Amino acid sequence: MVGTTVESQNLDCDVVIVGLGPVGLMMSILLGRRGYRVIGFDRWPTPYPLPRAVTYDHEIARILGDLGIDSDNDPAIEFHDDHYLWVNKEDEVLLEVDWISQAKDGWRNRYWFDQPALEDRFRLIVSTLPNVTLYQGLEAVSLEQDGSSVTVGYREVEQDGNATKIKEGGKSGTFSARYCLGADGANSFVRKSVGQELVDMNFYYDWLVVDTTPKVYPTYKTAHYQMCITSRPTTVVPGGPGNRRWEFMLLPGEDAREMEKPEVVWELLKPFGLDPEVDVLQRGVVWRFQAKYLEKWNHGRVMLSGDAAHLMPPFAGEGMCAGLRDVFNLAWRLDLLLQGKADDSLLDQWSDERRDHAKWYIDFSVGLANVICVLDEAEAADRDARMIAEHAEQSKLGPVSPHEAVLGPGTWLAGDDLAGKPSVQSRVAYKGRTGRFDDVVARGWVLLTSAAASAQTLSEGQLALLNSLGGKVVTIGLPGSGAEVVDINGTTSAWMAERGVAHVIVRPDFYIALTAADESSLRAGFDSVMSAAGIVVGAGV
Repeated sequence: MVGTTVESQNLDCDVVIVGLGPVGLMMSILLGRRGYRVIGFDRWPTPYPLPRAVTYDHEIARILGDLGIDSDNDPAIEFHDDHYLWVNKEDEVLLEVDWISQAKDGWRNRYWFDQPALEDRFRLIVSTLPNVTLYQGLEAVSLEQDGSSVTVGYREVEQDGNATKIKEGGKSGTFSARYCLGADGANSFVRKSVGQELVDMNFYYDWLVVDTTPKVYPTYKTAHYQMCITSRPTTVVPGGPGNRRWEFMLLPGEDAREMEKPEVVWELLKPFGLDPEVDVLQRGVVWRFQAKYLEKWNHGRVMLSGDAAHLMPPFAGEGMCAGLRDVFNLAWRLDLLLQGKADDSLLDQWSDERRDHAKWYIDFSVGLANVICVLDEAEAADRDARMIAEHAEQSKLGPVSPHEAVLGPGTWLAGDDLAGKPSVQSRVAYKGRTGRFDDVVARGWVLLTSAAASAQTLSEGQLALLNSLGGKVVTIGLPGSGAEVVDINGTTSAWMAERGVAHVIVRPDFYIALTAADESSLRAGFDSVMSAAGIVVGAGV
């Protein structure tokens, strides 16, 4: 653990976090584990008790693994051995997506979870970190920054129905820090304080979101499917262990408050076999699905993440995923900045990377919505004919593979077609242990070199820089190759061989910084990435 920096000793903390949803909580853990003093606060007096997000992908499973949460064996998380189907009103399959297979990083393509339970797990981890302090019921009211610190003013509030109000006799004050993270949602006070507005993509649809706990878990043709029907587009998915979620699109002229009434909700659930006499309705609420993003995410010593920086329709299940990626990408950068090992270009690159990556998912989600939210019969008939024909061809190859976005330009080698993407992860053997590479070899900066190229490496100065970043250098190869890390299932070795790669540098957020076929290109690429990011050898406090 690094610990508090000299510059932070006269401040309340190193980083203050506004907003304690999953994004703010995860950042508290990531920085707290590195030894930094963190203060996080949220305006709601108690954590939100109902689910919002219900699903995440393999990248988030890998990130949670970094926190010690095993998505394959956790009581708050589940997966289903079913593909994701899109069907029309005739129950014909329009699209089949592979949600069963493992991704190249060794985790399943899709998981389902209970958000309150996961957030409880995050808070339990925070409770083991004495350098992290969390407050509920404090509302941010001011924000000022200079060249060395940020000061956030707060006041105490209390619950007032579905809102909060100033608590009579409540406390107020300020928190000072080296940096501030705004993870305070779509109506972000922090975002407004730095004078920023989201770019509006003019996408608006109202959907009724229904969460239930059935007495007997219902079984359908598949655990998760999308009904592309003009009478009412509907999403049917798991909601975490023991729970189910439905999303019903509101039709023109329907009133949101009327649709939220329990009798209306139960009527919509009736065709799916749910019974108000025995099943539990957690809630039915109309959410407005939107598409918005922030152009620049860092402003001096203030960063914005999660819904404060981007909003997307839920059709790809990537909203919370994007927020967790935001802070997993940011934490190692703040670590270097707080140690004095990099300059602010590292934050500029974070903003560019995350903006373009999140926007890709927003565009992707809007594209899915444009297919799903069709109410015109003729347009739906044309869509169905086209997609049924495409599905027939795709079926010869198998279900459609899940999407893969690429980071925007940043801390990775421009022009490298493999960089800016998630790295491969094998099941390996290393020093008497077997398991996923992350668990038994290393996390953080890693230089992977094939056994055949083991004599090639970085220069002495470059190795010193990598070492100053906590990096690790290992060779990897198939059994019998003589490599330090034995690639048991051959995933990484096959990936490298197929692409003519001898070296891969993986960042702390599991993204590829660069690949190289030989020593000279490895060294040149390393210098290019490090210098562009303002990362220097011998720096630090």
